Amino acid sequence: MFDLAAETVLFLAVGAFAAGFIDSIAGGGGLVTVPALLLAGFSPVEALGTNKLQGLFGSGSATIAYASKGLVDLRRQLPSAVLSCLGSIAGALLATVLPGEWLRLVMPFMLIAIALYFALKPNMGDVDRTQRLSPFLFGLLVVPLIGFYDGLFGPGAGSFFMLAFVALAGYGILKATAHTKMLNFASNIGGVVTFAFAGAIYWKVGLLMGVCQFLGARLGASLAMKIGARLIKPLLVITCIALAVRLLADPTHPLRLAIGF
Repeated sequence: MFDLAAETVLFLAVGAFAAGFIDSIAGGGGLVTVPALLLAGFSPVEALGTNKLQGLFGSGSATIAYASKGLVDLRRQLPSAVLSCLGSIAGALLATVLPGEWLRLVMPFMLIAIALYFALKPNMGDVDRTQRLSPFLFGLLVVPLIGFYDGLFGPGAGSFFMLAFVALAGYGILKATAHTKMLNFASNIGGVVTFAFAGAIYWKVGLLMGVCQFLGARLGASLAMKIGARLIKPLLVITCIALAVRLLADPTHPLRLAIGF
């Protein structure tokens, strides 16, 4: 571990607050915090592990906020949360032995597709629609799969949960956001447990950022509940596109290496 200058700690704290705000509404908080941790001098594995710890506070804060308003039933969603957590543990364990290059290759295009879906889909608001999968099948098949992805790679997991809840479970955008945060919280628990055993978490910085994440997420969730789809939909589209651009801008992205750009 290493000592951080006061201005670096402040930079990470502000970044965590902003990430908590964004993530509580549309997901994608890692778009802010992972690069911030890397810029602060953390190794990639420490950045991922510390990010999971601080993200736990943000997703937990948002979950509490949405549950307090009756938008998510914590008891009914507990089995899905457990499956999300287990999926994340399995993904994080696999990440230690498998290269993630193929995921990095397809991720930007998947995020752009999600952005286009939410941008172009007509009549998308806070009203529930017809579900394409029963709650049992959704929890058994879809939830652990996205949890697995979150542990294996991470960026965009909240957007994938959102898309699944809207397109397959038939949820309105606000309800989908509320349920996404609970499952994100569960997958973060799985990631924290795995990275903690690997010794890849910088606890002091992660806890400090976590407090800032918690506050930012409370503010974001409060605004989302007041404004609903009018806020969530455009922010989700912007976040997906920004995350796709951020991934493609990485000089080590497989696509850029393949074309020599």
